Amino acid sequence: MLQNDQDWPLVSSQTKGLLVNADGSVDAYFGPAAPAGKENNWIQTLPGKGWNSLLCLCGPLEPFFKKACRPGEIELAE
Repeated sequence: MLQNDQDWPLVSSQTKGLLVNADGSVDAYFGPAAPAGKENNWIQTLPGKGWNSLLCLCGPLEPFFKKACRPGEIELAE
């Protein structure tokens, strides 16, 4: 995990206050500062330090196995 100021630098279905989209998907935000109102979906990064992302699916449902759902690419949010 990233060594930053967050106690638990992750976005999880167990995260209290997680913002879930109407279709059941979740947006995760990465950056040095949290987007306003999206703090529970944010992982802090540190300028000048690299990082990797990891997606863990525990007990995925049928759409995963039928390849009907897949994670999107990481996109720059403005």
